Amino acid sequence: MSTRLPTSTAEEREEAVTEAAAALTRGDLVVLPTDTVYGVAADAFDPDAVGRLLAAKGRGRSMPPPVLVSAATTVDALAAGLPDYARALVERFWPGPLTLVCRAQASLRWDLGDTRGTVALRMPDQELALEVLERTGPLAVSSANTTGRPPATTAEEAEEMLGDRVSVVLDAGPTLGVTASTILDVTGTSPRVLRAGLLTVEELDEVLEEFGLSLADED
Repeated sequence: MSTRLPTSTAEEREEAVTEAAAALTRGDLVVLPTDTVYGVAADAFDPDAVGRLLAAKGRGRSMPPPVLVSAATTVDALAAGLPDYARALVERFWPGPLTLVCRAQASLRWDLGDTRGTVALRMPDQELALEVLERTGPLAVSSANTTGRPPATTAEEAEEMLGDRVSVVLDAGPTLGVTASTILDVTGTSPRVLRAGLLTVEELDEVLEEFGLSLADED
């Protein structure tokens, strides 16, 4: 049975963050709000927890979850050979609704699924999520829904779909967005859009044009 925790007051918030961090540390799954939709989180360095996350959503290893971080400076600890244009995107849009698929550091001891040597990274623009991340370190986080259903924008929706497969649900009210993050592949010399999201091609191209690149030119 999951425990839904309110976060309206400072005292509730502190208790909720503490309980969520403790649950994640012991390998449990936690639902938390992001700046887009609610997410279901697991310790990124706990393969069993990540496996339970994928199972809770009804996904296999072929769909590895993104990893959320609490600071942009963490990117170099997790990603290798990040292009200059990708660093510029991080500087402009993190924290925010931009997920970057990067080449993963080969030394990382984790198992997110069949990543083919990549990792999808994002820093959310949501204070409660960042408070949890600051205590836990990087978390594997996917939208809090079962496969084939819309992402949850309330704690109630997430709890209804995931039920007792999660131990803690942080309730921060409805999320501001109903659209997920934009996902870019930045493993090459130019970026590719893998999923359209909150950030538009025009917004991204404002940064990319400095490097002679444009997503609008993609076929």
